[in-house]
Amino acid sequence: MVTIMKFFYSLSLVLILLFSSTTTISAATEPAPAPSSAPTDIIRILKKAGGFTTLIRLLTTTQVSTQMNAQLLNSNNGMTLFAPNDNAFQSLKPGFLNSLNDQQKNELIQFHLLPSFVAITNFDTLSNPVRTQAGDDPERLALNITSSGNQVNLTTGIVNATLGGSVYSDHQLAVYQVDKVLLPKDFFLPKRPPPPAPSPEDKPKDSKKKSDADGPASSADASSANKRGVMLLLLTFFLVAVSSLL
Repeated sequence: MVTIMKFFYSLSLVLILLFSSTTTISAATEPAPAPSSAPTDIIRILKKAGGFTTLIRLLTTTQVSTQMNAQLLNSNNGMTLFAPNDNAFQSLKPGFLNSLNDQQKNELIQFHLLPSFVAITNFDTLSNPVRTQAGDDPERLALNITSSGNQVNLTTGIVNATLGGSVYSDHQLAVYQVDKVLLPKDFFLPKRPPPPAPSPEDKPKDSKKKSDADGPASSADASSANKRGVMLLLLTFFLVAVSSLL
């Protein structure tokens, strides 16, 4: 009896060891879950870099930051942001930002955005004028970029700026510091006048033409009606004469 109990006891130990070993191997071979990548947040990136307080405020109030985050999430083209630091905004004419309305502030920030990712070594491949998120008007919203070695220059026709280096890049979003706020010519050129209204003299001319065109037809209708009246009168006289003879 003791021998049988020892046998079962030894068998239990063996089974426990085998089960523990199998569990350990399975746990070791099971792949660890991949860390989830957080969506790109331009405000978080600029806050971490420091020195972009005014740009952060404009990105937030115009809601361009929300637009950027959504565009980066749903597009494969990426984006490029030219980021003026606080010193660049302080060099603007006093009161300039406050003189802009909401639409102009939105246009200003959009003018600093390219709708595709551009690596710092690829600026020489761009065709001028470079299209920004503000639009593609070659006269009022032109941005020209030239590259020579490690130096990248940007000109708007109002401001000449220099690329100061990379703030952030993840092969989808590129953020580059610039030493000037990029001011579009659209803010300084006179606004296009609205298309001229039709001249009041055109309406009488049109009316006269219409009267001239309708005149001959009206005269013809009147002549035809007179002829029918004469014929009816003659027919009446003829019938009266015939009746008197009978």
